[in-house]
This record gives sequence, structure tokens and C-alpha cells, in this order.
Amino acid sequence: MDEHDLPRHVAVIMDGNGRWAKKRLLPRAAGHRAGMNRMIGLAEHIFARGVKICTLFALSTENLSRPAQELDGLYALFREYFPKNARTLREKSIALKVIGDRSLLPADVVSLIEEGEALTAGGRAGLMQLAIGYGGRQDILSAVNRAVRGGKEVTQQEFSCLLSTGGVPDPDLLIRTGKELRLSNFLLWQTAYSELYFTDVLFPDFTDKELDKALEAYARRERRFGKV
Repeated sequence: MDEHDLPRHVAVIMDGNGRWAKKRLLPRAAGHRAGMNRMIGLAEHIFARGVKICTLFALSTENLSRPAQELDGLYALFREYFPKNARTLREKSIALKVIGDRSLLPADVVSLIEEGEALTAGGRAGLMQLAIGYGGRQDILSAVNRAVRGGKEVTQQEFSCLLSTGGVPDPDLLIRTGKELRLSNFLLWQTAYSELYFTDVLFPDFTDKELDKALEAYARRERRFGKV
């Protein structure tokens, strides 16, 4: 595949951790741990392939209604994995940005996010965006309210800058694992012209080879953006 056929920005809805664990008669926590390990490996492969921006949907606003025990387990994984991987991103000169409503997260998790963003702020080789406590409708509504407070009409470009992803190019390719065929409130404005790729593979089984299949499918598509 020619590098010009690669997407600049790949977004991934990482779905299927719980079902992966259920198929193996394991607790859901085991699925989340397997998903965390795969998320780290997948991100490494995405950047190794030459993609410059990677956005991963880790935790939605809707996910926050799950049982407290499951959420506590997810936050424990975050505390365990996040600091080390922030340092790895810094070593690779990849900047980290977390989008979502941080007021919904535990205070110590927010502190880890802020420390990771500060640690990697100088990264120029790529950008890793993690969506945690994120919802697309909420993102749009917050941007609308910012525009209203500004007291003037805005263009599409100006509105895009008011979103949590402001200044970041929209995804070229959106991948969803786990069989579901929907966006589930993820980057609703930003994916207006993204190429969509759905796979039945549950996220912990979404190997580097499976990612390569998605990139190859993207390379075969013709992107006209409404033009002839």
C-alpha cells in the first residue's frame, strides 16, 4: 500500500470486551484487561503504519451508567496502565489528548490525565486522542453553547474549532469492532465524511492483521466528498 493511500486520522470504537470474556466464561473484568492490552498494541501498530492521528473511544457517557463495580475496575485499569503508556508516548514524540467530560471521572483519574497531557505536550510525531466520558451529542451541545456565549453566528469551520477536537483534522477512517453497525454517539459531527468500516471481530481479537485489512479497504475507496 502506498503511503498516500493511508488515512491521516483513524478513529476506533473499541467494542466487544464484555462479550469476549463471556464467550470464554470469564468475568467482564478479564475482557476489559484484554481490551486494554489490545488498545495499547493497536495504537502502536497504527502509528507504526504511518497514521498520524489515532482516536480511541475508551469510555462513553452512556458507559458511565454501568454498575459501580465494573466502573471501578475500569478506573483501576486506567490507573495501572496510563502513567507508563504516557511515558511511552513521550519517548515516541506522540502527544496525548483526552476528550470528554472530566467532571464525570474520579479526581485522581483526572489528575493522571492532566499529567499525561502535560508530559507529552511536546510530541510532534503524532497525536493520540482518548475519548473518556465522551458523547458526541454532548460535544455538539457544548460547542453550541460556546457559540451562543460568543454572541455571533459561526461558520462550519469555526464551529468545528469549538468542539473538544478543535484544531484536529476529522477522521478519514472510522473502525468499529464487535459486530454492531452504529456510531453510538461517537464523533457525530467529525465523522460526517469519514469512511466507515465495521467488523464482527470482538475488540480483544482485533489484531494488527485485522487493522491492516481495514486500511486496505480504505485504500480501495474513492472519496469524493459530494463531488463528481
